[in-house]
Amino acid sequence: MQAAAGDAAEELPSIMWGLDPMFSAFCRLYVRDILDMTESIQVPGIYFYNSHPIYKVDVLGTVVYRRERDDFFCYGVDDGTGVINCLCWKSGLLKEEEDPGKSGGRSSDAVPGAFNPVAELKKLRQAQQNRCCLEIGELLRVRGPVKTSRQQREIMASTFYKVNDPVMTAQITWMMEVPQLYRQFYDKPLQLQITTQASTITPLNKAKNIIEDFFKQQSLSRFRPYNVQDLLQPLISCQPQTSADQEPVAGPSGYQQLRQLLKETLDILQKEGVIYRKVKSQDELYHVTAQDKDLFIAVKDIIREDSRREKYAEKGCHILHILSAVRQRYSLNVNKAALELVLKTLECNSDIVSTSENHYTVF
Repeated sequence: MQAAAGDAAEELPSIMWGLDPMFSAFCRLYVRDILDMTESIQVPGIYFYNSHPIYKVDVLGTVVYRRERDDFFCYGVDDGTGVINCLCWKSGLLKEEEDPGKSGGRSSDAVPGAFNPVAELKKLRQAQQNRCCLEIGELLRVRGPVKTSRQQREIMASTFYKVNDPVMTAQITWMMEVPQLYRQFYDKPLQLQITTQASTITPLNKAKNIIEDFFKQQSLSRFRPYNVQDLLQPLISCQPQTSADQEPVAGPSGYQQLRQLLKETLDILQKEGVIYRKVKSQDELYHVTAQDKDLFIAVKDIIREDSRREKYAEKGCHILHILSAVRQRYSLNVNKAALELVLKTLECNSDIVSTSENHYTVF
């Protein structure tokens, strides 16, 4: 969790808020961060966490106090970082249940064994009351916009319900997911790069796209650099030339530029796992990961064999264990990105299944 002290100075114009996906999502923030968020100076009711515009949140916590009125419940929800007030409006069914003048008295006229709408409506009311009427110590999940009323931050619930969690499964899952959301999204400041398309597409990106399209069209499983070198020649020919009134500047020849561009492109493709070299030698032979059937068979065999061992029987093999085994039995030069691509393809083909995060086994 990062402090949001500088949010006011970094507040984006309201017309740009929609460019942030968090603006339209129910953000799973800690209560402490909800209470500390800075309110927008442009539009009341919009708040900023780490430059992200936020107005809807999703909270899971324990009820530590409750008040009930004719039209709403007021719960104090504690998620371990703080307590926030949640205003939860009663539905029409709950109000009718509390009004004795509206309760039907025709249930005795119903035919035995036939559908009784009055009895079914009563069951529905009871079920909704069990989900919406919470006592202190019970677990509540609430979603809705954040408001400031009488200088107190609170959540106006659009959805709320009691969570039955006898073995704390929901709470443990929540505590594992929320820190990941913070690391991947909430704690990363919003960076909007408003540039033209021409300025964002560099020759290196163009070269990478050209080679990847060539792999897909030709279904290549292996290649050497000279097989794809000529594909990049137009990118070198399109380099800007010096004008007549400018003195020529000494620099690398066109062939040297082409070789350098090809080298950088192949390095990027290797880092992304698109290609790899099974054996590093003077013969620069590259394998295309998605087309390398031998690699797919090796990975599948490793998972099948090791999943039978008692150590991996329950959860399956971890991706780092699979990577280590692939490097020992198949090739030292397979990186994690290439292995992830293989595992994803095998899982899509139902050859393997992920039992939990980064753990895999066979059917």
